[in-house]
Amino acid sequence: MTRTFKATAVALMMTASAAMAEDAASLVAVVTDGDAQTQLMSMVLTNQAIDRGVPTRILLCGPGGDIALAEAPETATAPQPPRGASPQGLLKAAIEKGATVEVCAIYLPGKGADASALIKGVGVAEPPAMAEALLDRTTRIWSF
Repeated sequence: MTRTFKATAVALMMTASAAMAEDAASLVAVVTDGDAQTQLMSMVLTNQAIDRGVPTRILLCGPGGDIALAEAPETATAPQPPRGASPQGLLKAAIEKGATVEVCAIYLPGKGADASALIKGVGVAEPPAMAEALLDRTTRIWSF
């Protein structure tokens, strides 16, 4: 590749990335994975979006919902390298920064629990409202 071609390709990628960022008016991060590293990385990246001013919703389903439990499993609360953060700790940070956090509507009934089992700031998703958010053309969806 010539130097001019490389420079042009980089410029086009940067322009496309900027345009894509402008198109995303909001973010819905969907966390379903039970793996502690995946949950932690989902919260790291989601907090990065919030820090950049992107209005954010977090939908927690299946094993991903466990990070929102007041009596969460140790995998959700144990500090992980390299910075000693936990999935639940970063979930709480996202809530403090203004993210809307909800568990799937079937999560609590599936556990035989009610909303009192959740940490402060976590609600239960209403399927019509969540579907609307997910279908919005300006919403970026991340799935973990």
